[in-house]
Parts: sequence; structure tokens; C-alpha cells
Amino acid sequence: MQLGILKDKDVPLLALLLYFLKRTVSKSCSAPVSEEEVLLVTGIHSNKDTTKKIKRPKFNVPQINCDVKAGKIINPEFVVKCPAGCQDPKYHVYGTDIYASYSSVCGAAIHSGVLDNSGGKILVRKVAGQSGYKGSYSNGIQSLSLPRWRESFIVSEGKPQKDVTYPSALTYSSSKSPTAKTGEATKAYQKPSVPGTTAQPVTLMQVTGATASEASHTSLPKPSPSAVSTTSSLRSQPMGHRSWELDLWSTSSDASGQNSPRANLGVNIHYVPIPGVRPDASCSCKSPKVLLLFPGFVPKEELSTQSLEPVSQGDPNCKIDLSFLIDGSSGIGKRRFRIQKQFLADVAQTLDIGPAGPLMGVVQYGDNPAAQFNLRTHMNSRDLKTAIEKITQRGGLSNAGRAISYVTKNFFSKANGNRGGAPNVAVVIVDGWPTDKVEEASRFARESGINIFFITIEGATENEKQYVTEPNFSNKAVCRTNGFYSLNVQSWFSLHKTVQPLVKRVCDTDRLACSKTCLNSADIGFVIDGSSSVGTGNFRTVLQFVANLSKEFEISDTDTRIGAVQYTYEQRLEFGFDDYNTKSDILNAIKRVGYWSGGTSTGAAINYALEQLFKKSKPNKRKLMILITDGRSYDDVRIPAMVAHHKGVITYAIGVAWAAQDELEVIATHPANDHSFFVDEFDHLYKFVPKVIQSICTEFNSQPRN
Repeated sequence: MQLGILKDKDVPLLALLLYFLKRTVSKSCSAPVSEEEVLLVTGIHSNKDTTKKIKRPKFNVPQINCDVKAGKIINPEFVVKCPAGCQDPKYHVYGTDIYASYSSVCGAAIHSGVLDNSGGKILVRKVAGQSGYKGSYSNGIQSLSLPRWRESFIVSEGKPQKDVTYPSALTYSSSKSPTAKTGEATKAYQKPSVPGTTAQPVTLMQVTGATASEASHTSLPKPSPSAVSTTSSLRSQPMGHRSWELDLWSTSSDASGQNSPRANLGVNIHYVPIPGVRPDASCSCKSPKVLLLFPGFVPKEELSTQSLEPVSQGDPNCKIDLSFLIDGSSGIGKRRFRIQKQFLADVAQTLDIGPAGPLMGVVQYGDNPAAQFNLRTHMNSRDLKTAIEKITQRGGLSNAGRAISYVTKNFFSKANGNRGGAPNVAVVIVDGWPTDKVEEASRFARESGINIFFITIEGATENEKQYVTEPNFSNKAVCRTNGFYSLNVQSWFSLHKTVQPLVKRVCDTDRLACSKTCLNSADIGFVIDGSSSVGTGNFRTVLQFVANLSKEFEISDTDTRIGAVQYTYEQRLEFGFDDYNTKSDILNAIKRVGYWSGGTSTGAAINYALEQLFKKSKPNKRKLMILITDGRSYDDVRIPAMVAHHKGVITYAIGVAWAAQDELEVIATHPANDHSFFVDEFDHLYKFVPKVIQSICTEFNSQPRN
């Protein structure tokens, strides 16, 4: 019997799908589905002329993320588009040429040379598993070795082969499919039937973007009418085709829709009566209807696996690496600990966490500190809040000093997500007062470039101060004692009022004074030639040059420190790193240096500076030696210069007038062009101040932050 066909003008979409629905039956109905109950609504005629007019839909290449592994994709052969930036060691690749399916698809494409780090389209084909995979370094990626794996794949350029169709949507093996964007790659949808139902065969007709005569028939199990369930399957189709399959059963056609496919699928479904078709006389069923389901339909369960809202990249105006040190001591009790966690969650929400903005980790301390999670564990506020809720109280004492020391040595590392270019901030929350001392640990933290904030809740009363281990502990701990880094909260129940003030302060990166920079993180030793050839007037010019350089640095006992040595045949220490810790004191000390006069033993002066000056440099400080001379040395400078370089002293050599250029290059740290300067006259020394500062900062910025 020929089926009724709608005319083209009656159907606006060529790809209108799904074409039939079994008549709604009661429990007693078992009559087979008749052909009269099926209405084909594709609007596509079976004659050849109509077929020629149909345009195949454009093939949309699905996009995937850098971390997607081939083993997660079920399709045996597919074309995908990789994003830029996949040339990263965190995207692991196993093998060479033939890769284990545990590898990153895009990482393997770069390793094989098919793609570069800018991304692009690739063709992936699954092959059999190998008995072993050999790692190699290629195109900026180090692939790893693997003994064996169950499945492999190979990668080639993303040019589709003729007469081969590829899926426009990928099928994933897990419900947690790592889709790149909504609609680009979806997993197969299947809703299981209710346990205990009886499966009965039912014929399902599939109509693709071809002719009506090409409709295929698939036999699927059907639950008994008593089952309150719906089973649906959405399958990806080859390029050039669009098809939608739906296997729906209903227990009742009740208007409430409680037991209908509409209720189960959560989509708008239109039931249209079929004119001229009456229910079977042996069955007390209502009129049969056709389900019109439009292209682009995706079940609600499948949509839930895709992120409908873009994940925030974070607030770029608050790019900091933030550590909270929370008090987990027994004394605060469970209720106050919950208040503390809610405070953290509120801060996380306000900060707008993300890779382009602030990152946040948490360390809980009691007797001993322990990291709850580091900077790279949670990359958005939502996940961070969930993790905070799961934190459990440790108990014990309130050893905040030990926690600060732990954070300085362990937390702000590259392995834990420290980005180097972002200021390091540590916020210490303490109930009452710490049970250990914080001064020394905090000093080391400040000298390491960590900005310490202190939140003291319900601080000691006058009667309780006698029990405080370290009086004035907050001022001894914070980055600066100007009040910016300290917050005193009278009650735990008013802690929430501190969220906005704290966020505003930690995000004010211009005021985070303890952040390491090229101007606040070094011990600088000037080695000054006081030989007879210099002369009194020129010597004063040299001292002015030293003063002008010193003015550019942030000088304090925890920031940059300055020392000076003068030499002729002999050497003397004018002042050491510990003698002055303010800029004004340093400038006055430079003015008081007297001209010595004598010979020029530069090699001996370098050795003297290493012993008398840099030997007392702090281990966490960068050591800079700035040597100024006007002539060739009477002694050898090669060995002393090598010793200085070996000890990690960065040496800048500045020659004036008759200084030997080859000797300056030997003294200077490699590369010599960046660390040696020649000035033709003493009066032109001032012109080289910005050049020396720029060289120092370039050197600093090329090194790891901590």
C-alpha cells in the first residue's frame, strides 16, 4: 500500500523527521500497527527528479578540547578540529606515529607534525592496540612510553576522503563527555526501561535526508504497556545525512501527560490526529496520532551533559595567587568553623576565580598545617565553593607561625599552580591569637615576596593578653604595619562583613608592597675603584652615579639592601648590607665615602667583596655586584670573576675612560653584552642609570619568581 505524501509546499523543512507513532493503546490492546497509522512528513518524493534537487547539509566539523583522549570517542574514524594551545606537557601523549588511545588527540596531532600549536582540522582513525608504545620528543612535545594498550589511533591531515562520510557529532563512551561547545560533540543518549518490563519487538522506520524509498527499518525492544518509561536513542550520522530516530511508548494518552513521552523527555511534542484513520474495533483506544519531532531535537538528559553557560576565565583586574590559612584548632568549635567556611565561599564567589584572574588555595592549620587544595585544583568559583564545603575541621592548637612557614616553603610553587607573574597573597585567619610565634616565619615570607594579611577574630581582651604567646603578633606578621594588611573582627558572627573590604584590598595589586620585583628583592654590592687615576672630582661623580642607582630601588631590611666596597691596591668595606635599611640612610652613607687613591687591583677587590660583603647576603636574595673602574687591573680578574659567577653573584661591569673592554667582558655575567657598559667620560655616567636598571629588571624577569 502506498503511503500518503505531503506536498513540498506544505512542508517548510526538508529535514523534517520522524514520521510515525503507534496508536495509543490500553493494557488490553495487542493489535499490530497498521500501515494506515503511519504518516510520512518529510515532504521528499521518491522520484529521481526530486532527489536531484535536494542539497546535502554542510558538514560541520566537531570541535574538541586539548584534553580529550581518543579512547573516550567511540567513532572508529572521524574528523575533528583542535583548538590552539595544545602544545602543553599536561596533555599526555603515548607512543610515536601510532598512539595509544589513552593519549590526547590534539597532543598526538602536534607530536606527529600534522598540526602546530595554532590548532586545526585532523583526521583520526582507530587501529588495533599495540604490544608497546615508544616515547619520543617531536615538535615540542615529549611523548611517553607505554607497555601495551587495548586500542590505538593514527592522525593525518583533516582532508575527508572521497566516498567516505564522517560524523558531524561525536559519540562518547562516558556521560561526562568533554564537549568543546554545545552542539559540537554529544554522547549517545539512552534511557533504560523500568526493570521488570517485558520487551516486545516493534518496527521503527528511519527516514534520512535521502529519498523515501531509502527509509530503513530497525527492530527495537518495546516495554509492555504497564511500564512507565521511555527509551530513546540519538545516533550521530555520516556527513551529508541527517536522521533522527525515536522509539516512544506511552501507557496512556491522558491529558495530564504524566505517563507520556512528553513528560519523560521534557520537550515540546505535538500530537496530530491522522485524518481518515479509525481505531481498531477490537481495542478501546483513542484516535491514533502522529508525533512531529523537529530537527535539532536533543533530549533533556543529553543537554544536561553540556555546559550551557560559559565558564568564567576570572577577573583580569584581580590576577593574584591567593592562599587562605584557616584556623582549624579545637578551640573555635564546629559552629565557628562552619562560619569560617561560609566566609571562604563568599570570598570565592566575590573574587570571580579563573585562570585569567585570581586563583585560590586553602591551607588548614591546627597542630600542623595541611593543604586542602592548591591554586590549580579548582579553576572557577563554583567548583571552589563545593570544595570548601567538604573541608573538615582538623583540631589541635592554633600554630599559625608553622602554617606561614609551610606556605612560604611549599605552597607558592610552580607545581602547585604559582604563575610567577601574579602577586602572592596569604590571608591568615586566627581565632583570638596564635599558640606559636609568627614573626620569623612572616619575615621569611615577606622576603620571599608573599603579601601577608591577618584577620584576627575576637582578639584577646586586656585580661587575656597575659596569655598571648607573642604580643602584637599581627603587626609582626603582616607585609606592612600601615593598617592595610590587618583586619580585626569583633565577633565571628560579623565576619561576613569583612568579605568586601578584604577582596578590595587583595585585588589592589599596586599596594601589594611585598610582591617580589626587580627593585625590592636583591642585595646590591657596589665595588668602586678609588685609584689615583680617578681623581677627587671624578670620584664624587662616581658616588653620585651610585646614589642615583640606589634611589631606584625599594630599600628596607626586607626589600633591597645596599653595601659598598672601595679599592685601590687594598680594599675596605664602606658599609655592609645590615648597616642601613632606609633609602635616606643609604644616600647619606654614600655621601660620606672618602676618596682613597692608590693602584688598581680589581681581582683582589672582587675576592674581598665576596668575603666581606656577599657572604652576609640572605639566601633568598638575588646577589648583584656592580663594579665601576677606570682602567686595566694590575692583577688577574679571571679567577675571581669565575668564583663570583659560581657563587651566584650577578656581576655588572661598568668601565670609564681608560677601562679595558676585554676585561669588562670577563668580569661581567654572561651574556657580557647585557652586563657590561663602557662610558667614555665620567660626566656621562648619569646617562647609564636607566640602562643599568633596565638590564637588572630584564635579568630578574627572566628568572623564576620564587
